[in-house]
Amino acid sequence: MKKQVKNNVYWVGKVDWELKKFHGDEYSTHKGSTYNSYLIQEEKTVLVDTVWLPFAKEFVENLSKEIDLKKIDYIIANHGEVDHSGALPELMKLIPDTPIYCTENAVKSLKGQYHQDWNFKVVKTGDKLDLGNGKELIFVEMRMLHWPDSMAAYMTGDNILFSNDAFGQHYATEMLYNDLVDQGELMTESIKYFANILNPFNPILQKKLQEVLSLNLQIDMIATSHGVIWRENPLQIVEKYVQWSADYQENQITVIYDTMWNGTRELAERIALGIQLQDPAVTVKIFNLSKSDFNDVATEVFRSKAIAVGSPTVGNGLLHSVAGFLHYLKSLKFKKKKAAAFGCYGWSGESVKMINDMLADAGFEVIGEGMRQLWNPDEAAKKAAVELGRTIAK
Repeated sequence: MKKQVKNNVYWVGKVDWELKKFHGDEYSTHKGSTYNSYLIQEEKTVLVDTVWLPFAKEFVENLSKEIDLKKIDYIIANHGEVDHSGALPELMKLIPDTPIYCTENAVKSLKGQYHQDWNFKVVKTGDKLDLGNGKELIFVEMRMLHWPDSMAAYMTGDNILFSNDAFGQHYATEMLYNDLVDQGELMTESIKYFANILNPFNPILQKKLQEVLSLNLQIDMIATSHGVIWRENPLQIVEKYVQWSADYQENQITVIYDTMWNGTRELAERIALGIQLQDPAVTVKIFNLSKSDFNDVATEVFRSKAIAVGSPTVGNGLLHSVAGFLHYLKSLKFKKKKAAAFGCYGWSGESVKMINDMLADAGFEVIGEGMRQLWNPDEAAKKAAVELGRTIAK
């Protein structure tokens, strides 16, 4: 069922309440997601993006109930990733000659994924498409936000920015607009989305945000491809992106660990105590990686000015949860954050040095040599862990 967004613009997407993992199993979606597709019905009829492949048949069937598919004049493919383009093969079987407007890189990605030579029309920043009734779509390339093929489309007259992945959230809702949903949930999912998907592209994002702002476009709505449409103060999420893309941190320190027989857990809790004793104003959070969601913990790292990471030594190395998480952090390219390492051992004790090396490789400023504890911590070791916490807080 289509829902009116504004005037002759309608939402024709899919709400996926059951989604728990995305990008394979790389991204957790505790609140599900939406795949937002939009239908513009001015003098010209335009479809902006489609939905994820599992819902392709349902999408095409529903769309055909709303409109004669052959009356679609143009399709806009803002991004070739399968969660936005997945229904294209099913749709194009029925309207094979319909022009698809996209970037040059999107032609490559769509051909590479679907092996079809559709009627592609390549556009670049500033190109326009006449919709009739005095309205146009103006295209803005969004290269590497977050694929090389990404772009956005701005609709004049109604002042809607179809932003694709930018400014979105994995957040299932029937409410459509930002002012109608739980604001705490909305911002939680927005910052998680940014930290885990867009943060690696901060230098590009900052330039693109300034470019978009310099166009002085009146933006009344930001119609994303996931989650809600921003209609109440839509630039609030742009302002958040400006803030988040500037090596963001809050007054928070996060302690992250995994443990075998609780020795490293004891160190983690004592380090957290030392942080709080040194600076009662700082927010301290502790996560056991084997019992926590990687994306949620990465979001807390994004919020933090410093972290402490701990693992016992196992087989001359780290617990796989810690090693995998540090590898993941490297991909997120956090900057201007400090870090310290800790861990217990019984035999060889390599884990702390390995954590330090991985933290440095991931772009963190490493604080000292960290804390290596032979066997379980005694009272002296517990005091030393408190002192490490104090040092981190300083």
